[in-house]
Amino acid sequence: MANNTLKFRLEYLALRSLALVLRSLPRNLALAAGGRLGLLAYRLLSSRRRLAEENLRRAFPDYDGRQISDLARANFAHIGVSGVEMLRLDQLGQSQSDLERLFDIDLDELHKAHELGRGVILLSGHFGFWEVAVFALKALGLQVDLVAKPMKNPLVDAYFAKMRMAHASGILDSRKGARRILKSLQKGHIIAILLDQHISPPGSVPVDFFGRKAYTTTAITNLATKYRIPVVPTFCQRLPGNRYHLWAEPMLTIEGTDERALQANTQLLTDQLEAGIRTDISQWFWMHKRWRVPEETD
Repeated sequence: MANNTLKFRLEYLALRSLALVLRSLPRNLALAAGGRLGLLAYRLLSSRRRLAEENLRRAFPDYDGRQISDLARANFAHIGVSGVEMLRLDQLGQSQSDLERLFDIDLDELHKAHELGRGVILLSGHFGFWEVAVFALKALGLQVDLVAKPMKNPLVDAYFAKMRMAHASGILDSRKGARRILKSLQKGHIIAILLDQHISPPGSVPVDFFGRKAYTTTAITNLATKYRIPVVPTFCQRLPGNRYHLWAEPMLTIEGTDERALQANTQLLTDQLEAGIRTDISQWFWMHKRWRVPEETD
């Protein structure tokens, strides 16, 4: 425990020191530094690099080695930029000019779902810069609660929670927040849930994701069917010039409560997520262990 405490404090000190420097720079210069840090990580973090390249290779078997390595490099650079943007998230203002300067927005489908008055499940994943979408939604007058898994380091977790709370209405623990999620939906809030994290069964089913089976939470399907909550796939893609395209796909009304419907609806949601990621495959989090379903062998 003492060793963990010391480790947590050192990690937090390093984070705050890095943040102090990057928060003092002009935004474009800081984000450019983030891209360089991402490329440095590509060189130094060999196990993560191999994992990202293997995931990309299996998702896109027709790509040659050069295409895979180029995609992995672009992915690491993107994650570096997003990490720096996260350290500066509370520095974004709430004015209409900030919104117009940073975003191309197409959220008609989200507004339609919100007007139903039943709350909305905003379906997304670790694509683009998902964290900054909440800034835009708040600036548009929408109440958004984030469902997130706490980080292992409580000091770092508290720091990033502070960044998120600059724009979110609340943060709900994904491991024990079912009641709070329901209360937020009953208030008409938008609940943002990322679908692309591994969840071991029970509580998940294996579905196809980029051609491989991945355990995927059934919580969204269960909430949507039981309480008639519309689900709106929503994505925030990074554009050139450090701008963002924030858009919502048509709302989904999920029906059916038996096991077959549960499987089919979770696959439907995963297909929506994959379609969003395919708009720019370099902007998803390829460097993590998403696929953990044992594969059949001959």
